[in-house]
Amino acid sequence: MKVLFIGGTGKISSACSQLAIERGIELYLLNRGQTSERPAPAAAHILTGDIRDPDSAARALGDLTFDAVVNWIAFTPDQIETDIELFRGRTRQYIFISSASAYQKPPISLPITESTPLYNPFWDYSQAKIACEERLVQAYRQEKFPITIVRPSHTYDKTMLPFVGRYTVVDRMRQGKKVIVHGDGTSLWVLTHHRDFAKGFVGLLGNSHAIGEAFHITSDELLTWNQIFEIVAQAAGVEAQMVHIPSAFIAAFDPEWGVNLLGDKSHSVIFDNTKIKRIVPDFTATIPYVQGAREVMAWHDADPGRQVVDDAFDQLQDRIIAAYEAGLPI
Repeated sequence: MKVLFIGGTGKISSACSQLAIERGIELYLLNRGQTSERPAPAAAHILTGDIRDPDSAARALGDLTFDAVVNWIAFTPDQIETDIELFRGRTRQYIFISSASAYQKPPISLPITESTPLYNPFWDYSQAKIACEERLVQAYRQEKFPITIVRPSHTYDKTMLPFVGRYTVVDRMRQGKKVIVHGDGTSLWVLTHHRDFAKGFVGLLGNSHAIGEAFHITSDELLTWNQIFEIVAQAAGVEAQMVHIPSAFIAAFDPEWGVNLLGDKSHSVIFDNTKIKRIVPDFTATIPYVQGAREVMAWHDADPGRQVVDDAFDQLQDRIIAAYEAGLPI
């Protein structure tokens, strides 16, 4: 099977690239040749081109055709329009990487299935992903453009901490400073290791049962945000001094952080993975976050240069905590 990944060295796609190679797929990666902390597999064919420049991409692709094309870096309907033009008649399957944040917020029922409505009034990112999906469904219905839609939720690799501020939050923990947890910390969340995600995703490549369908691929492990902070703190060798602050209060100080919460992380999520397990029977997520967090902290601790502290975010946390504890109104 011959497959093209547009991208292929990101936090999610890097594990998929590696597993595709291990399973004997002839893998091509189209990118601009930029360096990455996640190098491409040695066996992958590298095509140097810019998907944002249709002429550059067309030159890189030449007359190649594929069993599947995956665009890991498409975010807007105009980018989808370019892909439809570029890959019409060139692939038997086009996989769009959407986002589980596109599901209805707040959800009116759980668990979330692939038929849960797509509606997020808070976050432009999610709204753009929904618009991309709508255009692709139209292309499938009108011209049989062979789409598959995949909606990752919060998927991480060894480089990624799960909260806004990244290592700055761990640095605060290690200094014994308070850290902000949105709400009361009891909302449920799902964290999926990218190697687990890859097991479900690679099984969709070239899978005729996936054409015209949408899937989310997540772990079945449910964690509260209190537990997530505690697990990271334990992996960092400290205890977390958590301060619970309403998401709307946080949003009043930092709208970007606020929309990340109000449009996604402040809502409990439980995903029903029946559909992906039916189409890819060998898919199962086996890496608990306790193990994943240890990998993440080991990666950060292996090189002090990775322990990046954002002074502005550090000071923002101090201001929000001080205002909340002083009883100031939003």
